[in-house]
Amino acid sequence: MGVAKAVRPLSLEEYLALEREAPVKHELVEGFPHAMAGASDRHNRVVVNLVLILGPLARKKGCRLYVSDMRLKVDAATVYYPDLMVVCEEDTGEYYKEKPCLVVEVLSESTEATDRREKLRKYLSLPTLQAYLLVDSRVPRIGGYLRGKDSWIYQEAEGELPLPCLGGRLDLKEVYFGLEP
Repeated sequence: MGVAKAVRPLSLEEYLALEREAPVKHELVEGFPHAMAGASDRHNRVVVNLVLILGPLARKKGCRLYVSDMRLKVDAATVYYPDLMVVCEEDTGEYYKEKPCLVVEVLSESTEATDRREKLRKYLSLPTLQAYLLVDSRVPRIGGYLRGKDSWIYQEAEGELPLPCLGGRLDLKEVYFGLEP
């Protein structure tokens, strides 16, 4: 019979130390590390298209665009690697950010449930967040939670979707440029 081993949540500092030495990336969820799987070709191509669209808008506004290797700390025990995030405020963290105005997750079969439930709840609690976009890697479909005056409003792209903190619009055709359905 096996011996029971006590398991406890990691602190942020312990998690960051673990990540510096880990051969694979982990997200920290309520203090516990979860290994991340690699992404498909289609997922990566959607991300590249998003970088090409969002990069110039972020630069024009004096903001910074981060892609999947920068962590986002959403609370003391939870850190994610969003596919993309835009930070416009001063946010001096070297290994993670805390003040995004825009977060984008590219959905896949294995990540959609987490992105639509767990991450949605955590991301929408961020006081600086203006929009959380969900971009499907499998079919041309984009939805987003946009901060309203008193609540979050869900909107699906019908050609375009507004980008509140960047002052532009996300064109559905540009996001899926070069990709067949």
